[in-house]
Amino acid sequence: MTDAFDDLLSANRHFAENFSLSGFDGVARAGVAVVTCMDSRIDPMGMIGLSPGDAKIFRNPGGRVTDAALEALILGVHLLNVGRILVVPHTRCAMASSTLEELRERVGDSAGQDASWQHFGVVEDQRAALDEDVQRVKSHPLIPGHIAVGGFLYDVDTGLLEPVV
Repeated sequence: MTDAFDDLLSANRHFAENFSLSGFDGVARAGVAVVTCMDSRIDPMGMIGLSPGDAKIFRNPGGRVTDAALEALILGVHLLNVGRILVVPHTRCAMASSTLEELRERVGDSAGQDASWQHFGVVEDQRAALDEDVQRVKSHPLIPGHIAVGGFLYDVDTGLLEPVV
C-alpha cells in the first residue's frame, strides 16, 4: 500500500474513536432513500436534516434512476424500511451541461487516449429526465403504490431543494 491513503486512514482512526453505529441493523431509521449525483457539493444527509443511519443513499453521475439505482430502491423498500424516495439531480451538473462528445473529448484528453467508445449518461433535459426517473420508480411492479416518491432539483449555490415532480 502506498502513502496515498495515509491521511484518510488517520481520519478514519479518529472517526472510529467515537463510532456510534456499532451493532446497528442497517435499516433506514427515517425510512428515506435518496438517489442523487456523485457531485461532492452535495451532502445528501445534511440537505434533508438527517444523520448516518437515517437513510439509504445511492449516488451516480447525474443522479439518474439507473438499473442499479432501481435495484437499490427495491431492496430498500422491501428489506430496509424505506417508505419515502427522493430523486435529486442538481444545478450546474456536468452531465446536464455537456454533450456526450464533449465529455468523451475531455476524458480522452485527460486519459491520453481515445474515449469515443465510452458511454456517459448525458442529460439533455434535466426536468424531463427527472420526471421520467420518478415515473420509472412509481411504475415499477416491485415498488408498492403507498411508497412516496418525489423528484427535486438541488441548487448547489443555495443548498435548497426545489420540488419538481
